Amino acid sequence: MNRIPLIDRANTTPDRQALLDQIHAAFGATPHMFRAVANSPAALQSMWAAFGALGNGTLGAKLGELIAVAVANRNACEYCLAAHTALGRKAGATAEEMATAQAGQASDPATQAALHFALQVVENRAQVTAADVQRLRDVGFSNEAIMEILAHVALNLFTNYVNVAFDVPLDFPAVPLRPAR
Repeated sequence: MNRIPLIDRANTTPDRQALLDQIHAAFGATPHMFRAVANSPAALQSMWAAFGALGNGTLGAKLGELIAVAVANRNACEYCLAAHTALGRKAGATAEEMATAQAGQASDPATQAALHFALQVVENRAQVTAADVQRLRDVGFSNEAIMEILAHVALNLFTNYVNVAFDVPLDFPAVPLRPAR
């Protein structure tokens, strides 16, 4: 049972309703996570703006979703794992790519480097080395892309924590968590 109310966009304050209407238009529904975050219009506005900004970034939707499932799996966030698996498939990732990304793995060297770095940031609380950053450059990531990898991790940490802390109910098809390799 969720630990925080899920805001009904049809029965809320105008500021919440305006944001939830944008989200509903983008998804064709209002996912429960956004309804939970809507308890704070400031938090919802921040999160929605971050999704929009990163969606227009240099990494591309597919890599962003692969990072999201790796981070969600590592944080045992079943909600984000389910949501980003579905979104990753829409972004062109195969079922196999999504499943291997859960364990922080990828066949493409650049994607593998991004996932490895993202999980290092999560596991080591951002205590990474110059060599860790250089490995991203060595596979072709620019400073802009490296910063976006970190921004994706930060956004996903927030959403993972929302869903885990408040036990937000799934409204995407469930995906089993996988042990890290």
